[in-house]
Amino acid sequence: MNLLKVENLVTGLSSGVAIVDGISFDIATGETFALLGESGCGKSMTALSLMRLLPDGVANHSGSVTLGKMHLFELPEREMREVRGGRMAMIFQEPGLSLNPVMTVGNQIIEVLKLHQPGKDTQENIIELLDQVGIPDAARRLNEYPFQLSGGMKQRVMIAMALAGSPSLLVADEPTTALDVTIQAQVLQLLRDTQEKSGMAMLLITHDLGVVAENAHRVAVMYAGQIVEMASRKDLFAKPLHPYTQKLFAALPGAGKEKLSAIAGSVPPLGSIAQGCRFASRCDQAWALCHDETPAWTTVAEGPGVRCHLYAKPVAGSLSPAGQEEKRTIVSNHAEVNYQLPATSHQLLEVSDLKVHFPIRKGILQRVAGHVKAVDGVSLEIAQGKTLALVGESGCGKTTLGKALLQLILPTAGGIKFDGREMVGVKAAQRASMQMVFQDPYASLNPRMRVAEILEEGMSALNIGDSSAMRQKMIDGLLYKVGLASSAKWRYPHEFSGGQRQRIAIARALAVSPRLLICDEPTSALDVSVQAQILNLLKELQQELHLSYLFITHNLSVVEYLAHEVCVMYLGRIVERGTTEEVLQNPAHPYTRALLSAVPRTDGNQREYIRLSGDLPSPANPPQGCHFAPRCKDAIAICRERYPLPAGVSPTHVVHCHLSC
Repeated sequence: MNLLKVENLVTGLSSGVAIVDGISFDIATGETFALLGESGCGKSMTALSLMRLLPDGVANHSGSVTLGKMHLFELPEREMREVRGGRMAMIFQEPGLSLNPVMTVGNQIIEVLKLHQPGKDTQENIIELLDQVGIPDAARRLNEYPFQLSGGMKQRVMIAMALAGSPSLLVADEPTTALDVTIQAQVLQLLRDTQEKSGMAMLLITHDLGVVAENAHRVAVMYAGQIVEMASRKDLFAKPLHPYTQKLFAALPGAGKEKLSAIAGSVPPLGSIAQGCRFASRCDQAWALCHDETPAWTTVAEGPGVRCHLYAKPVAGSLSPAGQEEKRTIVSNHAEVNYQLPATSHQLLEVSDLKVHFPIRKGILQRVAGHVKAVDGVSLEIAQGKTLALVGESGCGKTTLGKALLQLILPTAGGIKFDGREMVGVKAAQRASMQMVFQDPYASLNPRMRVAEILEEGMSALNIGDSSAMRQKMIDGLLYKVGLASSAKWRYPHEFSGGQRQRIAIARALAVSPRLLICDEPTSALDVSVQAQILNLLKELQQELHLSYLFITHNLSVVEYLAHEVCVMYLGRIVERGTTEEVLQNPAHPYTRALLSAVPRTDGNQREYIRLSGDLPSPANPPQGCHFAPRCKDAIAICRERYPLPAGVSPTHVVHCHLSC
């Protein structure tokens, strides 16, 4: 039985541009329907249109949206307010921005209960809801504010608020994008359990194919405001039909892939294509008809549907390979950056017993009452031309370690040797061989500076290039290296897409001829297609310039593709290290096994999920003995008494675990 039926939904701006253009789908009771696609394709706008959350003066709707027997576009706003949060609820992508920062968690849930479940707005019901979504010590948490909660906790509070009205349809807009794999697995399991108990339907909006594979019953693939393919999860993953869907699958990173199949170009601007297939300019199977005529919806084999001329009845004389995207050639007229490549491979970076402790100060006199041990005795090496991946949950100290290596944060103790030379305490100019690529390129690029100024800033500070004219030629070369035209240097960061901004950030790091790049989650905010472009670029640069990478991430499929070795970090310490194949195929530490079990996969080889109890402990008060013991189901007495010494699984595989000794 259909709970939600959407027919020919069009959402247009007051300017006349359609941001959602004639989409139709339905969702049955108890079903999870996934809406999949790149950023900018209209997924979130579809959800906001269904909820009628877009301002009337800015957007207008046409078509039909039916929830049960209610025609939502015909309801007055007073009745629509009763539907929102009651019959239909929404989990937004960023809980930190969606929760009221000046209201306690309990009061925010009470608001929902008073409106949609009058008489049930009691403390007992609030505690029951928080217990239901897996928040420990719920009676205490209901009096806390959002800033006191972790990202996973805030997302659970959002889910509790959404479930408070007992909705028949839950709209989940990228509910796990900013979460670690362990928290992501817990949130998705919570949604599945709730769905099973209540029969609730769910519209799951995501660009993560692994999340779709693990959770959806049916899938619609969206591109440039239109649905281009719709199928059951089984049919879509067995045989994707539309060229766009095929390219999304080909762009997934994984072991054994030499180069990812990135999608050239980007999603076209809204309203820029009046006729033809909207994917034609990026499709290597397009011909003249694709540019001239909009493809109709075609049902294939009495199941999947697709909007593509390849599956419609051929038009006579239309199969000539014309109209493909013109290949853009970037003419290089630049001065090369002078990279000195070493003759042989050796340990470029050696870190020994590195510690970063932050003092906790209390009272008027600001006496030191303890320390947050963010990094607590880390040792590692990175060979010339190799990639070491650093993985672990948020809060384990990965980014702090990366910044300490560059002395953006001063180490408390330990040594950092670069090419045999001690780096702790040396001047910034002498540390130029190590550079960092940050997670958010928009935040790390100065919005008031043009690209040329951004790239030249470091070069000028380190006296690279004899003159500004010479540096401009070098900048042209850097842009060419990262796949951008030299004309891009006169534009500002806001004029680029997310993937292009990350390319600029990489070019900025390369501007001072580094030998080691510290990449802090450089692809976590990117779509899978844009991620493929950046990963291909990093791999090509490594092969060409013999760069070394410390790659900080929680995306283990990226680790499979890019890394040679892996370090698993937990609460400021390395708990396991080995080659990528050893750690990912034969994990020895219980924490590593839990991380791997939480990763959603598209190949059907999902490991049995190992649920961790509780959240990551505070580094200000780490547990006695093995730091992981309170969350480990296999812990024994000695685990709670002393920290384990390293044990060799193989000559290249080391683990800190009493169970492996």
